[in-house]
Amino acid sequence: MDFDVVVVGGGTAGLTAAMMLARAHRRVLVLDAGEPRNAPSAHLHGFLGQDGTPPAELLATGRAEVARYGGELRAERVHTIEPAEGGFRVRLSTEDLTSRNLVVATGLRDELPEIGGLRERWGRDVLHCPYCHGHEVRDSPIAVLGGDNRPFTLHQAVLIRQWSADVVFFPHRIVLTEPERERLSARGIRVIEGEVARVRTEEDRVSAVELADGRVEPRRAVFVGPRFLPRDELLTKLGCRVGDNGWVSVDGAGRTSVPGVWAAGNVVSESAQAIQAAAAGSVTAIAINHHLLAEDIERELAVLRG
Repeated sequence: MDFDVVVVGGGTAGLTAAMMLARAHRRVLVLDAGEPRNAPSAHLHGFLGQDGTPPAELLATGRAEVARYGGELRAERVHTIEPAEGGFRVRLSTEDLTSRNLVVATGLRDELPEIGGLRERWGRDVLHCPYCHGHEVRDSPIAVLGGDNRPFTLHQAVLIRQWSADVVFFPHRIVLTEPERERLSARGIRVIEGEVARVRTEEDRVSAVELADGRVEPRRAVFVGPRFLPRDELLTKLGCRVGDNGWVSVDGAGRTSVPGVWAAGNVVSESAQAIQAAAAGSVTAIAINHHLLAEDIERELAVLRG
């Protein structure tokens, strides 16, 4: 085998797993296509000791740490992974590699409602996580837009009220029930009905929400609930079991249903923030090392007895 572990995905979860495994003197390779989910964000928050750090800076530091401990990193996209004797064959555009175990940490993608201006401002002042960005837009006029992720959006609307007294909910194409309206009213949240046409900007910042009938509501920040779509094609093609929730199932250590295949971070958890992804990567790395250790001992015992 070329490597003990190949890590697919060089985000927070993948780099943490790789660093821990490299520190354990395992032969580790990180393969990363260079498409981090949080690239549009200027800063990350809620990560103890790293609060306010630009995401690109955190990843650059992580890559340097992996390399410092002897891990290898390549900017490569994985095309396919196949079972092979003693592990797996990882197919790249230029060559094939083999590895005893795999960590898939390819994250997820955010599918936004088809509303003009959302994608252009995404991660700046069009946001989805108040724990990540709520403090930065506190006490400003905030809009919450209805999207396909109905439960998330409705919870988001009542939650955002903690950061601002001026919150307007635009159901867009969501038809609210009376109990839902009552909850919004109890939180002091105004509801403006009608289809949203676009988010307006002025001087490189959100300025208003415009409805299809021409009404305009001045706002300074917009929260929206995307659909979270895991980038789990490598896992599902390997036959990893998918749970009733539509996500690949893992145990508490990131172990999938396919022996030797592990997953960590947003690819198996829509709610994992950067600090949670890092923790998951660390837990998975330790579990993999123990798994490989058991295999090593069995092989060494066979030699001793042979």
